[in-house]
Amino acid sequence: MSTAAVTDKRPSSLRGASLPKWSPWAIAAGSVVVAVAIGLIGGLSSKIQWGLIAAILFVLGTYGIAARVEGRRQAKDRVATSLVWVAFLLAVIPLVSLVWTTVSRGVKVLDVYFLTHSMGVVADSEPGGGIYHAIIGSLEQVGLATVIGAPVGILTAIYLVEYGRGKLAKSVTFFVDVMTGIPSIVAGLFILSLMLIFEMQPFGFAGSLALAILMMPVVVRSTEEMLKLVPNELREASLALGVPKWRTILKVVLPTSIGGITTGVMLAIARIAGETAPVLLLVFGNPFINNNPFEGAQASLPLYIYQQYAQSAGANAAYDRAWAASLTLIAFVMILNLVARGIARWKAPKTGR
Repeated sequence: MSTAAVTDKRPSSLRGASLPKWSPWAIAAGSVVVAVAIGLIGGLSSKIQWGLIAAILFVLGTYGIAARVEGRRQAKDRVATSLVWVAFLLAVIPLVSLVWTTVSRGVKVLDVYFLTHSMGVVADSEPGGGIYHAIIGSLEQVGLATVIGAPVGILTAIYLVEYGRGKLAKSVTFFVDVMTGIPSIVAGLFILSLMLIFEMQPFGFAGSLALAILMMPVVVRSTEEMLKLVPNELREASLALGVPKWRTILKVVLPTSIGGITTGVMLAIARIAGETAPVLLLVFGNPFINNNPFEGAQASLPLYIYQQYAQSAGANAAYDRAWAASLTLIAFVMILNLVARGIARWKAPKTGR
C-alpha cells in the first residue's frame, strides 16, 4: 500500500471537536427546566418572567458549553445564532398569543347571523345584533381611500424615481417622510377642520379622505423602493429602441415591479383598515345600515370594536361582539395579504431559459 493511500485514510487534524446537532434542543430544554424551577422557588407567578429567564440561560448555556467543547470562536458564532432564535421567539410568541386569544374569544358569537345583521335597535348590553353595517362601512371607506390614495402614491413615486430632480423632488421626499410619521388623529383633525369650515355633518367619505392621507406615504415609499429595483438596463434597452420614456415606464418598468407595488398597496390598505381615531372623529358611528358613504354617519369595524368594548362593563354580550368583530378584522387583513401574494406571483416577471 502506498504512503499516499495511508495518508488519505488518516483523520484530519484540522477538524476539532464539535457539539452534536441535537445539542441546541438539549440546551433549550435544560434552560426551560431550570427557569421553571427558579420561577417556582422564587415565587414568580408570571410566565413571561419564566420565559425571559429561560432565554438568558439558553444563551449563557450555549456559550459555556460551546466554549468548553469547540473553543471561544465557535462559541461566539453559536451565541449569535442563539440570539437570533431568541429574538424570533420573542416576536412570534406575542403574535401567536394574540391570534389564539382573539380566535378563542371571537368564535363565541361569530356566525352567519352575526355577519349578516346590524345592531339596529339592539342595545349594547343586550345579546344579538351583528356587524353587517360595520362591514359595509369599512369596505366603502377603505375602498374610497384606496381609489384616492393608491393612484396618487404610485404616480408620486414614479415622479420621484423617473423624473424627480432638484429642489422639488427633495421637497416632495421630505414631506412624504413627514407624512409617514404623523399620527392618525392629526389626519382626522385636518379633515374635521375642513368639515367645520363648510359646516358639514359626519359622513363616510370624510373618513375615507383621512385614511387616504395616511395611505399615501406608505404607497409612495413602497412603490419607490420597487421601482428602484428595476434594472437600468431594461430602461436603456427600451429607450435605445426609440420608445418614449412614458411608454417605457408604462410597458417595461411598471410590469416588472407590479408585484412589489401591489404588495405595498395591500399592506397600506391593511394598515388603514384598522384605524379608529379618524373614523371616530369623522364618521361618528351608526347602528343602522347606511350604504351611502356621502351622506349620514356610518359605522366601521374598528369603530364598532371600540364602541362595543367601551360598553362591555358588566355586559358580556358587548364584550363577545367586540372580540368577534376583532376576529373578523384580522381575517379581512389576512385575506388582503393572501390576495396581494397571489397577485404578486401572478404578475411577477416570467423567468426561463
